[in-house]
Amino acid sequence: MAGPGRKSVRSTDHAWLITAPLILFAVVCSTLTSLVAERPFGDWPLAIVLLLAMVAAGLPVLNFTVRRQSVGVTLTEIPLVLAFYLTPPLTVVVTYTVAAVLTHLWHRMGNTKLWFNVARAAAGSSLAVLVLQLFPPLRGVGPGTWVTLFTAAIMVNLVSMTSVAGVYTLLQGWQTGREAFRKSPSLLVAPAINIVAGLIILILITSTWWSLLLLAALISALALVYRAYAQFFRQHRTLADMYELSRAVSGSGQDGALADALLARVRTLMQAEYATLWLPAQSRHPEVLLTSRIADSGLLDVAPTPAELRERVREKGQTVVLGRGAVGDAELRGALSKQRIKDVIVVPLRSGQAVVGTLEVANRLGASNSFVRTDVPLLETVAAHAAVALENSRLVDRLRHDADHDALTKLPNRRRLTAAVAEAVKIRAPGEVVALLLFDVDRLRQVNESLGHAAGDKVLVEVAERLRTCAPSSALVGRAGGDEFLVTLRLESAEAALELAGQLREQIRDEMLFDALTLDVDTAVGVAVHPDHGSDAVTLLQRVDLAATAAKSVPGNVQLYSPALESRSLRRLGLAGDLRRALDDGGLQVYFQPKVTLRDRRLVGVECLARWEHPAHGTVAPDDFVAVAEHTGQLGRLTEFVLRESLRRSRDWQHGEQPLAVSVNLAARTLTDQHFPALVRELLDEYGVPPQRLTLEITEAGVLDGTERPIPTLRRLRDLGVRLSVDDFGTGNSSLAQLRRLPVHEVKVDRSFVQGMATDPGDLAIVNAVVTLSQQFGLAVVAEGVESELTLELLQDIGCEIGQGFLFSRPLPYERLEAWFAAQVDPEAVPAGELPRLRVVP
Repeated sequence: MAGPGRKSVRSTDHAWLITAPLILFAVVCSTLTSLVAERPFGDWPLAIVLLLAMVAAGLPVLNFTVRRQSVGVTLTEIPLVLAFYLTPPLTVVVTYTVAAVLTHLWHRMGNTKLWFNVARAAAGSSLAVLVLQLFPPLRGVGPGTWVTLFTAAIMVNLVSMTSVAGVYTLLQGWQTGREAFRKSPSLLVAPAINIVAGLIILILITSTWWSLLLLAALISALALVYRAYAQFFRQHRTLADMYELSRAVSGSGQDGALADALLARVRTLMQAEYATLWLPAQSRHPEVLLTSRIADSGLLDVAPTPAELRERVREKGQTVVLGRGAVGDAELRGALSKQRIKDVIVVPLRSGQAVVGTLEVANRLGASNSFVRTDVPLLETVAAHAAVALENSRLVDRLRHDADHDALTKLPNRRRLTAAVAEAVKIRAPGEVVALLLFDVDRLRQVNESLGHAAGDKVLVEVAERLRTCAPSSALVGRAGGDEFLVTLRLESAEAALELAGQLREQIRDEMLFDALTLDVDTAVGVAVHPDHGSDAVTLLQRVDLAATAAKSVPGNVQLYSPALESRSLRRLGLAGDLRRALDDGGLQVYFQPKVTLRDRRLVGVECLARWEHPAHGTVAPDDFVAVAEHTGQLGRLTEFVLRESLRRSRDWQHGEQPLAVSVNLAARTLTDQHFPALVRELLDEYGVPPQRLTLEITEAGVLDGTERPIPTLRRLRDLGVRLSVDDFGTGNSSLAQLRRLPVHEVKVDRSFVQGMATDPGDLAIVNAVVTLSQQFGLAVVAEGVESELTLELLQDIGCEIGQGFLFSRPLPYERLEAWFAAQVDPEAVPAGELPRLRVVP
């Protein structure tokens, strides 16, 4: 589009408002001259010779460079001075006017320009001969004659400059006209030199006509010198312009201003009215069509030439030249004529062997000028520089795009998202929030491990596509890293953000097919909003990450950020070093919670639970320090510590001449350790505990993760004779039928169902089904969370065998467990070789 500040330009037809008064002025001056001159006309043979001289002097334009500015000069003043001296006054007017007609017809000017130039020539020459009548008659070639002829000749130039300035004022405004008047004195230097040269020639020919021979020799020599001068300066100017263009183009490729730097300089270099750059659509780059026009300060998004011309150059890869003296397609020449394009050069832009666009110039400045074949190599050289700069610019753009986008999903990456959030919080409008929704894809690691990373990549691409499709059009969807995707947009409140998070999660939850395998895609969603949860992008991203982590353990898997999440996370971060020291110094303890038979309340074992009393923070929740151990690589040490303490107490605690059975919880990650079964065997041998007295409990989510990953480790543990138990059963998405393929011995019903079975028929039905099916599969069932007599009776009624909970005992340290055991067991009632039976709890 055209840049701002474009001036309103009138049509050149308005020049008749200046041409008509000039013609009238010429008629008036010529009439007055005819009345006062003794001999207005005459000497026509000599006038014809002077006419030829005027035409010969007016056709070539001599260009000289003065102070880095090009000045065009004609020699018409030289024969004009001779005409003033040698012919009658009105003969001079006719001769000069006819010479102007012939000269401008040769230059093929339009009618408006032709008649304006003829009118100013007639007006200037008629005023000059009238001024001559005011001076004394010319006698000889002395100083008086010099002054008279100089004054008359300079009057022609004054009229010419005044009329041109008037046309500029009329067509382009008074500022342009004032600028033309301001430059007028400097433009009189060249005519003054020509007038002096004409006077010198007059002196020579009045002395002897033989001096014409010497003048002819001098003019020929000067012509040769000027030709060499013009060629040298043309080459120098071209090289200088090419250097400036190359430097400007190279420097503008980095900031996206290539077209602006290129087209204006190409138009100036080629002295053209238009310069056009065309780049067809390529990959993610849209089509570019920009034109620089001499009358505009900006760029146009249209081209003066037909599109067929550029398409032909692109297809054939060859330069096309159309204009005067050039042979071309008649149809194209006709189309150019309709667009008022007299000549054009179109060259291809190449990247290697491929043509990636075109560069063209149209309408050589000057009515008589046109492009020639020698201009083609120059424009092709410019095109080569432009093509290299264009490729560099697109390379930089590609690198910038790659730096801000994820290579796999093509979504904005964390760097781009951070910048977008930072920009969004700066311009937040009143009554709205900037919402961040972080989607964490569930079980992606298991997909990578079981099906390979190619399958994991397909999952990520599919999730990205679903989010891109389902998210509102105003949202920015990006990949925050790994298996996390971020959606950010403006909403009216945090509640609206939570609602949208839930809707998007449900919309992207669907089956995903990989050949013959079907996967369920699920996500946990964290939500944070500005300004409630942070004032900058870094804080918001950190807090939405915390919310996404917490969302994995809440119903609905959608979590709004709260300060409690951050305090817990910071606390866990600070516990990492303290946990290492606690493991080194024995700062952790193992507590024991009894497991009893529900029918006759006999003690069958204890569950061993790690506890940590921090000197500064007090009691640390097991979920917190186990998570810290997992993330800091201390899980193995923690598991070994609990195993050692449990087996040691089992060995030392002799009741009924049998070691006490112990149960130890395992994290899912422990099952990926190939050395763990060997460690268990070594510890069993070290403490002399039979393998069947050790039960290892793994959560349902850890043992039934949809992959075969934990199976080898479980089988090796079973081969050792260790009992295996599925903990927290019922909280995941597995079924009892899936347990049939696992080498487990026991199922522990999650406490949430056991505690609710006395009041919720649904929970009672779930527990009943688990007990019944487990017994059919030959699995023992342990009910967690037995806290009331009513629950105990219900469990007995449905046939559950073992229970643990606060009804029997809370987890106790070893010393208190001994006291509890002594208080609960009736020693006289314990037959030899049987398990101790607890007293009935009132």
